[in-house]
Amino acid sequence: STQSTWGTEAVAIADEDAAWCEAIGRHGAALIEQRHRETGATVNILTHCNAGWLAFVDFGTATAPIYAAHDRGVPVHVWVDETRPRNQGAKLTAWELAQHGVPHTVIADNTGGHLMQRGLVDLCIVGTDRTTYTGDVANKIGTYLKALAAKDNGVPFYVALPSSTFDWELADGASIPIEQRGAEEVKYMDGLCDGVERSVLITPAQSPAANYAFDVTPARLVTALITERGVCAASEAAISALYPEKRAAASN
Repeated sequence: STQSTWGTEAVAIADEDAAWCEAIGRHGAALIEQRHRETGATVNILTHCNAGWLAFVDFGTATAPIYAAHDRGVPVHVWVDETRPRNQGAKLTAWELAQHGVPHTVIADNTGGHLMQRGLVDLCIVGTDRTTYTGDVANKIGTYLKALAAKDNGVPFYVALPSSTFDWELADGASIPIEQRGAEEVKYMDGLCDGVERSVLITPAQSPAANYAFDVTPARLVTALITERGVCAASEAAISALYPEKRAAASN
């Protein structure tokens, strides 16, 4: 029946997603392990927004290397950006990490640069919503600022993604349309108060608010991409070498 066909296809998609994320975790964990061998200390990782198993299947993308390293016994600690205005980091990523037993600390969005200056961040791992075949990365608003701070402080900045996130027909990240969401997400903060979820106005009622949902990090600021096929430079040549059939298909 059509329904059983859809169900079979859905299971196949979920299994593929889980396998890809597991592979991303394996490849990324090697980078974390390498850093631990270099320092002999806990590896401090900064992440932004949520790209965990609430967004994917079983492992997530940006969190997959963290879980894999942690499960191998590598000491890790995660700096979790709150990720305003929706607070996906504070609400979702922090919850996921706690469920897995991974040491972590929630920080205000603008804290990352300070931590990098003080040598308290060993590497950054973020996810991406859309990536060009030349390595430009669109992700949650604020990612670009973290990449700039990482570049200035010599901190490796990695982007974890499955190949399904690549746009094989788009060369320039500046061409990616950036969604603007409702001002209420910026003007109001929601959370639990005495066990009840409440929403609180945090700006003057008459003040307007802008709410850009994503930004684009140029490939030149990305140390490497962590994919299900391995780690590669954020460049057209390196990406095409890892996925020759994808670029060939897009060119036809």
